[in-house]
Amino acid sequence: MNDNCQYEWLETGDGYYAALVSAISSAARSIRLETYIFAEGSPGDEIRSALAAAAKRGVAVRVLIDGFGSMDLPDDYWNSLKAAGGELRIFNPLDPGRIMFRDHRKMLACDSSVAFIGGFNITGEEAGDGIKSGWRDLALCIRGGKVSELEETFDRMFDMAGFRHRRLHRLGSSLFCRWKKPAAWPSFCLLAGSPGGWNSPIKRTLQANMKNARNIRIISAYFLPSWQMIRSLRKVARHGGSVQIITSGKTDVMMARYAGRSLYDRLLHAGVKIFEYDAQVLHTKLIVVDNAVYAGSANMDNRSLNINYELLVRIDDPGLVSQACRIFDGYLPLCRAIEHDEWEKARGPWEKIVERLARFILANVDTYLSRRKLSKLR
Repeated sequence: MNDNCQYEWLETGDGYYAALVSAISSAARSIRLETYIFAEGSPGDEIRSALAAAAKRGVAVRVLIDGFGSMDLPDDYWNSLKAAGGELRIFNPLDPGRIMFRDHRKMLACDSSVAFIGGFNITGEEAGDGIKSGWRDLALCIRGGKVSELEETFDRMFDMAGFRHRRLHRLGSSLFCRWKKPAAWPSFCLLAGSPGGWNSPIKRTLQANMKNARNIRIISAYFLPSWQMIRSLRKVARHGGSVQIITSGKTDVMMARYAGRSLYDRLLHAGVKIFEYDAQVLHTKLIVVDNAVYAGSANMDNRSLNINYELLVRIDDPGLVSQACRIFDGYLPLCRAIEHDEWEKARGPWEKIVERLARFILANVDTYLSRRKLSKLR
């Protein structure tokens, strides 16, 4: 327990979606649901039905879905929720001038008492256990006083969902304050990232935490951190600390995997341990830095750190950190360890060229185009 909060990890899609339906069905006053992808079929249809039933019994229901991530939904998909009195907004409806800036956050908050954050979208691809079936992902259930902070950040996103004003960058700046390193880390810290987030709370907090760390464990489906983070990871390993990274063996985004692999050589050479998860497609986001754990929607990649709207919590709680380390260790038997010498021999010149090209596109071209779009929206 921490800050009058209780925490529980949800390690499978089946368990996560069942918990969402249960929380929605038990809500008495308010429900706020935000997600990048909401897909038709199971489990989305069951969650939609629970939301509509809650609205019918008088609960204030608000749903926020991303315009790009959830673009495949039929136009009439949410009619039952709307008819029951629930509210739906599409975040950043598709527009060529703003299409790059997406709401990648995932959260559910009910009655200011219980919330869920993590990597799970609402899609059948993530149903299962992540070992025998379905993508491997992770979420955190939070109960207690800090849920109201998650509700407040949802409400601000909900209010600006349509981007009726062109000044996207100014909206983002007013929503997410510039980061300053605290004199002492709070035991619970909500971190929200936004487009143009080159001084974002997520990136700066992670960089500050990693700078003098001794033990770092990272699970990131898409791995392309900043060069400053890479230097910090190498420094920790070279000075006798432990750095372990689990990333995708199987993936839904091949370019992201190639880009991440372009970094393996320099990290392995410094003593960083790298593992690829091979049982199913990896979608987990989990970071442990010494006595703090990070959970939420952000991958450790350029898009999450600089371009997307993202949501993480940083929690300093020994019990939760211990549980997170247990979860990390549970992934390892299903991973392939990457050994430096074998890695160099296994790849030919063409594969190395593809890796560097993928890194250049995702780390440089994506950032350049995003900055250009932002400059035109000011």
